Amino acid sequence: MFNRAMMVLVLLAAPIAAQAEKIAVVDMQAVFEQLPQREAVSKTLKTEFGDRVASVQKMQEELRGMLEKQQRDGALMSESQKTEMVRKMESMKSELQLKGKALDEDMRRRQGEEQNKLLVKVQQAINKIAEAESYDMVLQRGAVIYVKPTADISSKVVDALSKG
Repeated sequence: MFNRAMMVLVLLAAPIAAQAEKIAVVDMQAVFEQLPQREAVSKTLKTEFGDRVASVQKMQEELRGMLEKQQRDGALMSESQKTEMVRKMESMKSELQLKGKALDEDMRRRQGEEQNKLLVKVQQAINKIAEAESYDMVLQRGAVIYVKPTADISSKVVDALSKG
């Protein structure tokens, strides 16, 4: 009895499931790579962190110069000069590591913030396209094994974001 009832339900549900849904896909990685806003974000971050990056690079060059001096002039230095130089280099190395780590973390955080802003804009563009073209569902390209090229709306998303 139970099997017969299940069979009737399956047969009744088949026409409903057979209704074709209009599905599109978006290659989010390709969209982000092609966004014109990426360059603006990159310039903003370079401006924001430029001084700190230059400071870290200057410290790296100073440390490299000290190492070269130690190797070049080490034989001519007194023990106290050698000890002082080693201490100075260790101190600079520690400071460089701290500044470098803080810079990396801050840059990664800010880049994430900017990417999230772009993600919101991408999502809004996808929603507009999906509504305008009556898509029932939009999937990420990586979640699909095969898709007709006509179902990929990635270029439409990039075009929409390039205009607005």
